[in-house]
Amino acid sequence: MTAAGVHRSAPGAAPAPAIGPGQGWLRMAWLYLVSRRAPAALALLAGFGVLLWAALFWHWNIAGGAAAAMVIPLTTEAGVAAVIAVTAYGPFGEPERATGRWLPYLRLAATVALTAAAAGALAAGATGGSLPGGFLALFRNVAGITGVGLLSAIVLGGMLAWAGPMAYLVLTESVLAGGRTSPWVWPSLPSGNVASWLCAVGVFAAGALLITLRGAREPVRD
Repeated sequence: MTAAGVHRSAPGAAPAPAIGPGQGWLRMAWLYLVSRRAPAALALLAGFGVLLWAALFWHWNIAGGAAAAMVIPLTTEAGVAAVIAVTAYGPFGEPERATGRWLPYLRLAATVALTAAAAGALAAGATGGSLPGGFLALFRNVAGITGVGLLSAIVLGGMLAWAGPMAYLVLTESVLAGGRTSPWVWPSLPSGNVASWLCAVGVFAAGALLITLRGAREPVRD
């Protein structure tokens, strides 16, 4: 008794449909996004946009000066950055890095796409009323704080990457409350300040580059 012919299809069985290179790449990209919880992240980003719209439309205010006026916009900006940073965590770890030559490209594409989606969601939410600093400041802040989150993912791991944007939020509110300014605390400066843009874009570029090349730090248990 031999195993000859076992690999043949049963009589009358339809052959398996061939998957082209384009379809295969799309499937791989979708599986990557699902493993990073990107669909849930998009829902959360939309939720932050709705929160910002409601806050501006119904004039949710906190008593105080410039720091108080920026609390809700900065909270939503830090919130979307935290969501994006947490998606840097993947459940497969070393096996994924060893088998996926397209992994760096997927990391970069997902990071840029989610950051653009976050900026778009908050920009839509900002139509609810008068946004402190305007749209340019919003885009600058989202990019820069997302970069902080990505760098946190490199140092702390994807599951704790939210800590970076939250810590930056506290730092920014402290600087604003003290009436101080710094290019490295870009929300404290007007949207037309070149140094603040250089710092924010530089932090985002550094975070995106490191996430692309290295990925988030993996916990020892993984």
